Amino acid sequence: MYEQLRSQLDTHEVTLVAVSKTKPPSAIQELYDQGQRIFGENRVQEVVEKYDVLPKDIQWHVIGQLQKNKVKYIAPFISCIQSVDSLALAKVIQKEAIKNDRKINILLQIKIAKEDSKTGYNYDELINDIQELTALDHIIISGVMGIGTFTSDEATTKQEFDNLKKYFDHLKSEFFSGNDDFTEISMGMSGDYLTAIEYGSTMVRIGSLLFGRRG
Repeated sequence: MYEQLRSQLDTHEVTLVAVSKTKPPSAIQELYDQGQRIFGENRVQEVVEKYDVLPKDIQWHVIGQLQKNKVKYIAPFISCIQSVDSLALAKVIQKEAIKNDRKINILLQIKIAKEDSKTGYNYDELINDIQELTALDHIIISGVMGIGTFTSDEATTKQEFDNLKKYFDHLKSEFFSGNDDFTEISMGMSGDYLTAIEYGSTMVRIGSLLFGRRG
């Protein structure tokens, strides 16, 4: 499945984030041996434990809600924090990046689903914060991320993905014009990644298709 999926995504120039949350290091090593280098985790403790025992050229992405007091544990090595949903969190990442003498890639998570369980920036609030966000010099804002509603209604999914693409385009034209770093739209998972690609996704987060359903 991995080779087939990679071939499909490479055709569209879409980056694969293999969502390895709850999976053991051995399962990650198996995909690593096939060439996968980008893995996504929800929990800080889990990603730290896996970082310690797995190859150091893995690019770890945090894709779950991140508590500010946990940033210090991942700041030395994290490749990308996809779930930045507030200026307060971004400022903590900036502080920890300075301590570690590095710049940390982030994505701005925008709330596109109507479900209360889904988090993310309200777009109007993001626009209010954008000048302060772009002033943080140890953060590289690489794009946006969104999580669609868990639904079988394809029309809802398409609308939410279309909204995220429009948000990205507006941010790009108004605030990141000429910025070569602001390129990513992370949307789409195992059940809807093809629709996400249709609506402009550059990065998909795939778990169950690669690792099987979680128990």
